[in-house]
Amino acid sequence: MSRILAIDYGTKRTGLAWTDPLQIIATGIGSFDTYKLKDKMQELCKSEDISEIVLGFPTRMDGSDTHSTQAIREFGKWIATTFPNKILHYRDERFTSKQAFQTMIDAGLKKKKRRDKHLVNTISATIILQDFMKERE
Repeated sequence: MSRILAIDYGTKRTGLAWTDPLQIIATGIGSFDTYKLKDKMQELCKSEDISEIVLGFPTRMDGSDTHSTQAIREFGKWIATTFPNKILHYRDERFTSKQAFQTMIDAGLKKKKRRDKHLVNTISATIILQDFMKERE
C-alpha cells in the first residue's frame, strides 16, 4: 500500500504527518519553514509512495474564510497541478491547534516545550490525519 500525507499549512511554519505504508498509524514527520514546503513536498513524493494528500483547511465557525484560507487554496492548486496522480482532500482544521496544545498538556510537557510552534504544527498535522483516517473507517 501507500502512505497518506497530511499538511497543517501555516504562513511561517507547516506541519507534516503521514501514515505507515499500511495506513494504520499516523506519525508526525516534523514542521518546516513554509517557504521550503514545495521542495519538501517534491522530495517526499519522489522518495515515498504517497497516494493521497490531506490538506488542513481553516474556516471560521460560521464557515467563512480566515486570513490564511486563500493561501491554502493556492497551495492546494499547486498540489493538484504538481501531483495530478495524488488524491487531494481538504480537511477542516478549526480546532487542531487547541487539540495539539491539550495533547501536550496531557503528555505532561513543560510550558517551555509547549511554546515550541514546530511541535504544535507537527502534532496538528498528525491530528488532521488521524481525524481523516477515523472518518474513513
